[in-house]
Amino acid sequence: MLTLTEVADDPLLLTCRLLLSDGSEVVFRPLTTADARRLAGFFVGLSPESRRLSTFDGNDLATAQDLCDAIARYDKLRLVLEEVPSGRIVGLLEFSFDLHPGDIARYGAAGIRLTATDCRFGPTLADNYQGQGVGTQLFPLITDVARRFGRKRIILWGGVLADNPRALRYYQKNGFRSAGSFTGADGARSLDMILDLGPLPGH
Repeated sequence: MLTLTEVADDPLLLTCRLLLSDGSEVVFRPLTTADARRLAGFFVGLSPESRRLSTFDGNDLATAQDLCDAIARYDKLRLVLEEVPSGRIVGLLEFSFDLHPGDIARYGAAGIRLTATDCRFGPTLADNYQGQGVGTQLFPLITDVARRFGRKRIILWGGVLADNPRALRYYQKNGFRSAGSFTGADGARSLDMILDLGPLPGH
């Protein structure tokens, strides 16, 4: 089972190239301490709507530096999607391996007991990479990361906004099931969803 320290020490453990359906290439890899400026460029390039739907708190260099400084220090694993050959970051994929008390309570009310083999996940793609099937191509890599950290289920980080039909279709298509709904501090309605990863391939 992988650890955050092992990945920070050797990012190649989770690095691979992916040929997209349009013929372009991207690299899927862990965030590194050298990524702050490029990650800030990714944040700045997001439309207001993409920012509204995302899981991170800010969209500037300070936010990017905070995420880079947090590598292997807490419970989070962040991976990026890097455009080839430009090196531009075009996606941020976030895992949290600790469970939030609010999530435990909500899922418990829905009859689902969260445990240490569950993790939270939230993706954000650059606007020009949305709606192109990139998320579906990435999904086997996402589930592989969760499994390699010993996780058996994935829940959505902060849920998914009920007024985000594209994301709802994406999660449903990839096997997530609904686990109730809740209203956030901003008054927006979101849905909790969970994915059972099942047995490892070949087992």
